Amino acid sequence: MATAVALAGTLLLASCGGSDSGGSDGKTLKLWHYEGPDSAMGVAWKEAIKEFEAKHPGVKVKFEEKGFEQIQKTAPMVLNSNDAPDIMEYNKGNATAGALSKQGLLTDLTAEATKRGWDKEISGGVRTISQYDADGVMGSGKWYGVPNYAEYTMVFYNKDLFKKYGVAEPTTLDELTAAMDKFVAKGITPLANAGAEYMAQQYLYQLALSKADRSWVDKYELYKGKTDFHDAAWTYAAETFADWVKKGYISKKSTGTKAEDAGVSFIQGKSPILFSGSWWYGRFQTENKFAWDTFLWPGSNLTLGSGGNLWVVPKAAKNKELAYDFIDITMSKKIQNLLGNKGGVPVAADPAAITDPQSKSLIAHFNALSGKDGLAFYPDWPVAGFYDVLVSETQKLITGSEKPDAYLSALQKAYDKGLPKT
Repeated sequence: MATAVALAGTLLLASCGGSDSGGSDGKTLKLWHYEGPDSAMGVAWKEAIKEFEAKHPGVKVKFEEKGFEQIQKTAPMVLNSNDAPDIMEYNKGNATAGALSKQGLLTDLTAEATKRGWDKEISGGVRTISQYDADGVMGSGKWYGVPNYAEYTMVFYNKDLFKKYGVAEPTTLDELTAAMDKFVAKGITPLANAGAEYMAQQYLYQLALSKADRSWVDKYELYKGKTDFHDAAWTYAAETFADWVKKGYISKKSTGTKAEDAGVSFIQGKSPILFSGSWWYGRFQTENKFAWDTFLWPGSNLTLGSGGNLWVVPKAAKNKELAYDFIDITMSKKIQNLLGNKGGVPVAADPAAITDPQSKSLIAHFNALSGKDGLAFYPDWPVAGFYDVLVSETQKLITGSEKPDAYLSALQKAYDKGLPKT
């Protein structure tokens, strides 16, 4: 693994080239992000680049598309070099943006957020991920990132398959369970799942959230009290998830499946239900050839979600003023409205400008969640390296090689080991 990371770092550095690694000429904005070109963010940011270049004659945006995993693994090394970009998209949370801010690798954006009014446009659970204290813990302190969209998880379902098999569209958890039983009886695995990546752990975390409240989330994510993985919420989640595998709602073969595979199985009409994030929405609007809809996880006041990934400005960036201007353009009504109509969740759009009916529904659900303080972040955020632990341990739960009690003990051990020393 260490060799692979080192190699990825070498490739990433090589791909940047060293030609402009001297001082700033003020004529190039080096930008990295990892959103697909057809996603709502990819479309909106492409337009933002055009707008930026129109407003900055003689300045060119040097955009380089990176992979999520690539940036995740190599950012500390690259940001400590002369090849750092001027602005880049980076994952939010204590274990990622928080860790980089603590290492002194990110620019403090507090003054710009105040001057340009970003602090007025970004509030609540979205704002939480923008600010980090001296220990890299989100929720307070200086601004180190700006999210210009939000995200949350929901249940996507194939209305045509529900109709074909005479399954009622569910409004409660009992009805969802009954629907899954019907699909299993027809020989269909109801839930698309990806055990090799984030999706499986997000199913499990959502089950826990359905038995939790805000103080539970604050203990787990923000260290405001002790987290007990053998409490009622976590125990219910692990036992229910294992039971769902036994009942055939989740395939035992999904341990090696990636998120892309799960998404494609939904797009191809093979899986009737997918629980995942709003980042799929724009793609499903484009690629799904069947009637589909969404609903929030039934019987839960909380669901996974937050502000989107962050625009961060590396400490070593050579064109910081240009980077601030670019962030400002992505926060403009024009780009925010475009993002909203392409299936994203904008943070500062004009509601009247969102005309697409499905996009209106997406944003309405988000506003309902946000209004009741329902965004509960993500399970891998609290401590560095926890994502990999959750993947490997949840895979064991899927195969049945680990029982729920042992699974929860393994999570407790990894979580406690990674907690900041106070």
